[in-house]
Amino acid sequence: MKKIPTFKLLIFIGSIAFSNMLYAQTYSFDFSTKPAAQSKAVKTDAIYSAETGFGFENGAQISTTSNGISSAKPFLFSVAVPEGNYRVKLMLGDDDGESETTVKAETRRLMLEKIKTRKGERIEKSFIVNVRRPGIAGGGEVKLKQRETGEEQFTWDDKLTLEFNGPRSSVDVISIERVENVPTLYLLGDSTVTDQPGEPYASWGQMLPRFFSAEISVANYAQSGESLASSKTARRLDKVLSLVKPDDYVLIQFGHNDMKAVDVATYKNNLKTYTAALAEKHVQVVLVTQVQRHTFEGMTITNSHKGYPDAVREVAKEENLPLIDLHAMSKVFYEALGPEKSLLAFKPGDGTHHNAYGAYELARCIVEGVRQSKLPLKKFILAQPESFDPAKPDVPESFFMPASPAIVSIKKPDGS
Repeated sequence: MKKIPTFKLLIFIGSIAFSNMLYAQTYSFDFSTKPAAQSKAVKTDAIYSAETGFGFENGAQISTTSNGISSAKPFLFSVAVPEGNYRVKLMLGDDDGESETTVKAETRRLMLEKIKTRKGERIEKSFIVNVRRPGIAGGGEVKLKQRETGEEQFTWDDKLTLEFNGPRSSVDVISIERVENVPTLYLLGDSTVTDQPGEPYASWGQMLPRFFSAEISVANYAQSGESLASSKTARRLDKVLSLVKPDDYVLIQFGHNDMKAVDVATYKNNLKTYTAALAEKHVQVVLVTQVQRHTFEGMTITNSHKGYPDAVREVAKEENLPLIDLHAMSKVFYEALGPEKSLLAFKPGDGTHHNAYGAYELARCIVEGVRQSKLPLKKFILAQPESFDPAKPDVPESFFMPASPAIVSIKKPDGS
């Protein structure tokens, strides 16, 4: 078969150096045995180092194919890049057989789901990955938790990391280009929103990129255990404020931890502090009510969040802000499954934190909330899957998401 033309991997030089490594302006990563002359050949034993600035993370088990690489086990490939948004283009497929590839980025953000190719077929896919650093323009930095430099190491490091997964994932070429002219969808919230670092935990925030086109970036600044007050103290809000542009969006979902620390009136005032600060940046804020816990009485979910969801609804009404009522939608979702089967949406033994299935369905709730709104954001929603009714969720027993590799020991998320 004719060799597919190699893409160029464009990485723009920044002022930040990482372990004395210089960022090259142009890379071309070709995984085949006969790379084009202008390409950078990547061998299967190319382990990432600060000196090379690219390579596979430890543990990769990869086979060379006629046109690229393939594996029946998940593997990670990293590239050193400065902070920013990057359009990633992948040429997927294999001359030697069928392939099925799921791609996650950074800390298990779902970007592509089960992309299948026939023998000899090629498919080009693209998406935007947000890469960030703790530093804040103007001085200072985000106060990271210990978990954010441990099991969540890929969230704040100096690399863009891609995870290739599936029964037989195959990739020929990776192209990455820094982009400045795309809107960003920022997320602020707690453990039910954050990019969870390890199985079986997952959040709706880390599933969200899969449902949006390659014309928008999703930047998840949520963190386990956070409340509106603690997230602000950690300067996560300051970090977002330093980056947002008028065409960006910010989704805010707090409450699980706030209700254990402050009363409803204080919570409401804290939320208004966020909306006021973001309004000064002329960014579109979308408020999200708290996702329900698994609190059944008989066949009905009871409201464990008391008056906090209503506080969010009130702020949305008072400030004329879009609202996604995830509290209401998740109640419908859980009750549609029933008390026992709905447990299949959660990490076993945990009535707050979700697994991949639960996170995926809740992300679909969020997407449906956007779709039904008047937000320009909805133009970035992918055509497939189509509209979602939480009263008719996907069958949990039929759901499958390839598990990410265990990089480090995973702890229970903070908060409950």
